[in-house]
Amino acid sequence: MTTSALPFPAAREDHSKGVQRFAWLVLIYNVAVILWGSIVRATGSGAGCGEHWPLCNGTVMQHSPRIETIIELTHRVTSGIALVAMLALLAWTFASTAKRHLARFFVTAAAVLTFNEALLGALLVLLGKVAHDQSASRAVYLSLHLANTLLLLAALTLTAHFFSRDRGFMRGSVEYRAQSVASIGLLATLFVGVSGSLAALGDTLFPATSLGAALAQDFSAKSAWLLRIRWLHPSLGFLAGAFICWLIFTSAWRGRSRGLAIGVVGLLALQYLLGLADVALLAPTWMQIVHLLGADLLWIALVVLTARVCIVPIGCTESICHLPFAGLRSK
Repeated sequence: MTTSALPFPAAREDHSKGVQRFAWLVLIYNVAVILWGSIVRATGSGAGCGEHWPLCNGTVMQHSPRIETIIELTHRVTSGIALVAMLALLAWTFASTAKRHLARFFVTAAAVLTFNEALLGALLVLLGKVAHDQSASRAVYLSLHLANTLLLLAALTLTAHFFSRDRGFMRGSVEYRAQSVASIGLLATLFVGVSGSLAALGDTLFPATSLGAALAQDFSAKSAWLLRIRWLHPSLGFLAGAFICWLIFTSAWRGRSRGLAIGVVGLLALQYLLGLADVALLAPTWMQIVHLLGADLLWIALVVLTARVCIVPIGCTESICHLPFAGLRSK
């Protein structure tokens, strides 16, 4: 069946390939900034600029800075570049798309979340919730920071995704399917990420000398609470993984999304292997970064897969568009 015979109008691209490429580039750059932020936490460099923000140690120029200062200052500079890139993407998106383009909604959400990211990062520094601080409030701020980070990546991913679509990228030309199922899966994955940030914080603040000592820490009544909840991360990870696999094998295994579905399963399996390696190696900094990179890639792939199977052109059926979820409708 040709495109002209489809029972819905094929959406016409109203933007340049340049903004599409730039959207993906901004997403990739933000992943790099997030990984550097993890280095800041893992090395205890969050206090490298003192309790000053946005200035570093109260000044602009640093003379004979410590390694912690260099790490923290680099993170601030790269985060500033990410903010400028985000504003450029926002302006370019609105300048190159029609009013109902879905990329407009998600790029606006990404801009708001970028400012939230800066605010949460500033509060962590100004309130001293960095370096060796073990307070419960630090865990709260860190959890909010990680949740905001994942939502930011999701918004940037969806911005780039809808720029990359041939059709079904305009409000009014799409329908939403199986929203509740998809929301549960994404929310479960979000909680896995948050619990992972707390587990990593525990690894950083209370390093173990051996695998046996690490396991003993998890179940000792004398251990810090961050260590006693560390088991939540792998437990939630397996539950969310089981849900993701069920979602894929029952709803996203057919049609054009099959390749991406296989990729998501592969990334999920890789995350389990990286998690086991992280535990066995006692969570060295480089392993934490690799594990976080795998988590970010899994999250991005899952968001794209969800968008493919849940936000489809009106009138699209499995026989015409080769899309999964064809028989599902949101209640």
